[in-house]
Amino acid sequence: MSIDRRTRAPRRDQVPLHIVAARFDLETSPYKIEQKLTAFLRQLRWKALGFDLEYFHAAREADDWSEELRACSPSHHDDNKIRRRAKALADRRMRVSGLGHLDKDALEKLRGLSDGVQVVRLPSEHRADEIAATLHDEMPWMAQPTTLAWRAMRESVRSGATALRLPPMLLDGPPGVGKSHWARRLAELIGTPSDLIDAANEPAGFAVVGSQKGWANAQPGRLVELILREHAGNPVMVVDEIDKVGDVRSNKGMSYALTNALLPLLEPLSAQAWSCPFFRVRFDMRWISWILTSNNRRNVPAPLLSRCRVVDVPPLSGADLAHFARREGSARGLSEDVIATLAEMLENSSCRLDLRAVIKLIDGLCALENSPRAH
Repeated sequence: MSIDRRTRAPRRDQVPLHIVAARFDLETSPYKIEQKLTAFLRQLRWKALGFDLEYFHAAREADDWSEELRACSPSHHDDNKIRRRAKALADRRMRVSGLGHLDKDALEKLRGLSDGVQVVRLPSEHRADEIAATLHDEMPWMAQPTTLAWRAMRESVRSGATALRLPPMLLDGPPGVGKSHWARRLAELIGTPSDLIDAANEPAGFAVVGSQKGWANAQPGRLVELILREHAGNPVMVVDEIDKVGDVRSNKGMSYALTNALLPLLEPLSAQAWSCPFFRVRFDMRWISWILTSNNRRNVPAPLLSRCRVVDVPPLSGADLAHFARREGSARGLSEDVIATLAEMLENSSCRLDLRAVIKLIDGLCALENSPRAH
């Protein structure tokens, strides 16, 4: 589904936030620690000889190794002692950092979050009103989820929350009414990244949370990958067709269903200290906004339903389809006569169509209008 980009969000109000429970500020290189200890020993001996420290620093910067400076150099015995101490200190710091179990590649990936991530919060309640008005204008049949998001956005501004977070939603309704498109468009207007997971094609929890090191094709998971790629702490995660997941079990009978992986991420308290299976480091995921979609809520597990605001999305009426056709046709450059004819047909049609069918009709009309004409 194409997206109307004529209404753009203003410059987003972002604040930095540290979401990884690890210390990146500790020097853990034995070689660098050894250099610092050696320099410190030289300086101590220089002071013990009664010389001026300014000359010491100036001589070091100029690489002027005078007889006095050489006299302060560590002996072979000192070098061995410093090397052992530097190694022990590096090991201790690595344990304290919470990153000691990571290999070089994983550590390099995670180090991208050492300065924190950006989280979006709306500058005013007026901006929340603008977003809701735009959504309602584009998709009036999605009035219920738009109202829920609007109230949550206004409450976030009033409470002065660290970041904007929408309550977990389950949009339940027939296919092809624009549930996932609405969710992605909401994220675009807010100014935060989003990702869509097709639960029917990715029924295992690995798609969201990742898999542990040692497994074949081990990876961090879509959620952490999005955060690493966008440096965003409160993206919108859209899980499409959650009612079609079912259970996924290993040959030993262990369940790896997507629904089970989602449960701790939907609760703010457990999400605040969520442990990534791949990195084995805790992340603060409480600011993620989760929007799930289903065609039949009766097939959604009860624990998942209890954690979401369930919103009913009605089938599309002829007027809804005509409204969408006018907006989409205008955005695609169709002539006014063609748009009017298509809208009238959809409004009076007895056939039940969805947005995908309307888009195919518009695609065909665009191709017809742009095709070469015989003279």
